[in-house]
Amino acid sequence: MPLCRRESDGDVSVDEILGQVLRSAVRERLDVLTELANRADAPSLLSVARSELPRLTEGWRTLLTAHDADEKGNCPECSSRWRPQKAPCSVWRTAYEHLVAGALAPRPARHQRPAHALRPAAPVP
Repeated sequence: MPLCRRESDGDVSVDEILGQVLRSAVRERLDVLTELANRADAPSLLSVARSELPRLTEGWRTLLTAHDADEKGNCPECSSRWRPQKAPCSVWRTAYEHLVAGALAPRPARHQRPAHALRPAAPVP
């Protein structure tokens, strides 16, 4: 594995640097999309949704296909030779939690929420 020299950290592999760059770029993109979702006006938000939702759904599909159970009922991506991981793996469970159980569930309108949910939490001393 090729190494790069970094004065403060010693030897660092090219794979580690690439991993850091990829993680940083993905996190930055997610931050941008979150900021747009929270602050963009309706026409801008619609434009972003039309371009980004198909990309995000295709990305989820690709990721989930890689984690589909094999003929033994194990996740081929999460399993190792010595330690099989039964499906559904954590990737499928996370997808379910974010796409089905939580994130896409409609949130009740403010006037339909219980009164205790509307009160701000008391500050902790």
